Amino acid sequence: MAGLPDGGKVLPITRWGTPVMHQRCRPVTEFDDALAQLVADMTATMHAADGVGLAANQVGIDLAFFVFYCTDEDDVLHEGVVCNPTVELPEGRARDLDDSDEGCLSLPGAYVPCARPDFATVRGVDLTGAPLELTGTGLLARCFQHETDHTNGIVFADRISKRWRKKLYAEHEMLAGGYPADWPVSPGPADHAS
Repeated sequence: MAGLPDGGKVLPITRWGTPVMHQRCRPVTEFDDALAQLVADMTATMHAADGVGLAANQVGIDLAFFVFYCTDEDDVLHEGVVCNPTVELPEGRARDLDDSDEGCLSLPGAYVPCARPDFATVRGVDLTGAPLELTGTGLLARCFQHETDHTNGIVFADRISKRWRKKLYAEHEMLAGGYPADWPVSPGPADHAS
C-alpha cells in the first residue's frame, strides 16, 4: 500500500454540529488529480493537528474516505487512504473491548473513554480505485472504526453514555477558546508549547 503524499496545504478542521459531520457521506467515484490533491491537503492537516486519522467531512467535504497515520498495538506505524470504507468487527468470544480514551480533531482537546473492539478489518478502495483490505489492532483498530464512523455521519459521542458525553462536552467547552475557528491553520494551545 502506498504511503501518504506530501505537498498539501493545511485546511481548517470542521467542528461537530456542522451538518456535514452528521450525515452519511457520498461514495468516492472519481479517482483523479483533485482527489489526490485533497488527500495531500488532508494529510498536511492531520499532521498539523497531531492526529492519527482524518475523514473528508472533517474538512467540510462530503466524500466517504479518510487518511490515517497511526500505530498498532505493536507500535508499528501504518499510513494510507481508504475510500468508501466498511468495517468488520469481531463478534462473540473473539470480541475484546478496549475502553481507552478517545478524542476527535473536530472536538479538539477533549477525551473520554469509549469502548471499541481492539481488532478491526477495514475494506474499501485506494486512491486508484483498487480494492484494499487492512486489519488493525490497538489504536489502529480504534482509528479505523472512528474514521469509518465519520464517513457514516457518526461522531464518537454517539457511541458513549450520556454521563460521558456530558463530561466530554464540558471538557471541550473549557478548552475550546484555545482553538481558533480555523485551527490548525492557526495554532492551538499545544502548538504554542516548546
